[in-house]
Amino acid sequence: METVEQALVWARAALARASDSEPLDATVLLAHVLGTDRAALITHPERTLTPDQSTRFHDLVTRRAAGTPVPYLTGTRAFYGLEFAVTPDVLIPRPETEHLIEAALAWARERRDLRVADVGTGSGAIAVTLATQLPEARVWAVDISPAALAVASRNVDRYDLGKRVQCVRGDLLEPLSAAGLKIDLIAANLPYIALDDLGSLPVALHEPRLALAGGADGLDMIRRLLDQAPGVLAADGLLLMEIGAGQGARVCALAEAAFPGARVRLVADYAGHDRVVCVERGT
Repeated sequence: METVEQALVWARAALARASDSEPLDATVLLAHVLGTDRAALITHPERTLTPDQSTRFHDLVTRRAAGTPVPYLTGTRAFYGLEFAVTPDVLIPRPETEHLIEAALAWARERRDLRVADVGTGSGAIAVTLATQLPEARVWAVDISPAALAVASRNVDRYDLGKRVQCVRGDLLEPLSAAGLKIDLIAANLPYIALDDLGSLPVALHEPRLALAGGADGLDMIRRLLDQAPGVLAADGLLLMEIGAGQGARVCALAEAAFPGARVRLVADYAGHDRVVCVERGT
């Protein structure tokens, strides 16, 4: 019988050349297989694995060594203090997107009964997070992918938000525009990777191309969103767009052209990279 200690020694060696976080990856995967937390692995290294647990763990480690991201192996990802179901049909939520959440909450703090749209919702991480933080808000989670919406719906149900968060299939803001809705807060983490860059990025090997590819310069979807947004964003509303490093000046210029007179500003991440463009429409 294999013990926790033996399993972790093997896994760390197997992952040493495949991952820059092999000790953490090994413990996360073993805790997942055993249905426990990482602290329990440390305090009980003598615990033995059943043959089925050992087989499952070895399979997950082998897949991780081949490059599969840990969240796709465990089926979950933490984001802004919440746990989200994820599958290869959706982009894995990342800490950088928390800058968008912070900008949204800072603006919404003194406002009530907001209508919020998460465009390109994927796993629903933005929609669910904003709904939990803004208990009076009504949220529309929009995506063109039925598979992504199925994951988002699972996460909406997980937090019992079905009465306030509606998952809608459609192309960007089109379904909201067709319904005649005016949205106070539009949040969007759309594909923004240029096609020439996509092939060289490890993320493109496992995460959905639909959530990554942003056209020749990475801004195709952002341009389309800015074409649609003036007809949907409320008179005193806020539009937030996550962007790639180095795209700030170009996206700000596009936003200023789409919303003359609006306050457009750029938020940097902790590394100093361009991360979120904020467009605050005046009354």
